[in-house]
Amino acid sequence: MSRVIARRRMRRITPTGEITRPDALAVEEPLEIRVRGESLTVTMRTPGNDIDLVHGFLFAESLITEAADIRTARYCAGTDDEGRNTYNVLDIDPAVPVALPTRPFLTTGACGLCGKTALDEIRQRSRHPLPPPQPLIEAAVLGRLPDALRRRQAVFDATGGLHAAGLFTADGAAVAVREDIGRHNAVDKVIGWALRENRIPASDLVLVVSGRASFELAQKAVLAGIPILAAVSAPSSLAVDLAAESGLTLAGFVRGDTMNIYTGGERVTGSVAGA
Repeated sequence: MSRVIARRRMRRITPTGEITRPDALAVEEPLEIRVRGESLTVTMRTPGNDIDLVHGFLFAESLITEAADIRTARYCAGTDDEGRNTYNVLDIDPAVPVALPTRPFLTTGACGLCGKTALDEIRQRSRHPLPPPQPLIEAAVLGRLPDALRRRQAVFDATGGLHAAGLFTADGAAVAVREDIGRHNAVDKVIGWALRENRIPASDLVLVVSGRASFELAQKAVLAGIPILAAVSAPSSLAVDLAAESGLTLAGFVRGDTMNIYTGGERVTGSVAGA
């Protein structure tokens, strides 16, 4: 875990006194994504699963539609002050034309982007429309998924500083879990994994996130054909609007035997009794 955990000295103050000691921190570093040597974007991320991250990001931006659209993805040579490779520049060779955007990505929340415009754009970009809601998962199983996600957060255990996203089957089995300093990156990593494993559209999976459900995360779920998004915390108003518009099941405050289902409740069956 040397690339994802750093140690810095800190002074800890408690009611019984204070102590100075090293603390474990989650690493945050830039990743520049290049297309045949030309810069596409820079994102701040926790190193690890960068190939998944790039696939998921490009898919979410509708720049690729399948894993075969990227021939190769290679780290560029580069060193820090101590001569170590930083692995912070990833150059891709796409098999399809990838136009470098002349405007900010939708996911950056560009100025002037209103809710209706955002919903219209997602509708136009979606290649995997969600089918009408049908029973998919039991409420008791859904309620257990955040704890199942939490048990797989090894770097969070050491640092307390990372978000997580996971893809789960309807019976609660984890198929992919990723951690990152940014929750949107964690989601890109699991969707990138699914793309590389030819599991898009992920119509049989549930996306679970460790924090709130923003419009951006709901957008990524919809574009990947994921029918259910479950969040430990609250959704935003625009996330709920997008979920209602697209047929996504959106659940917030999913914590064991309680949850709020905002849209698409037909996919969640039963109660949480005995969860």
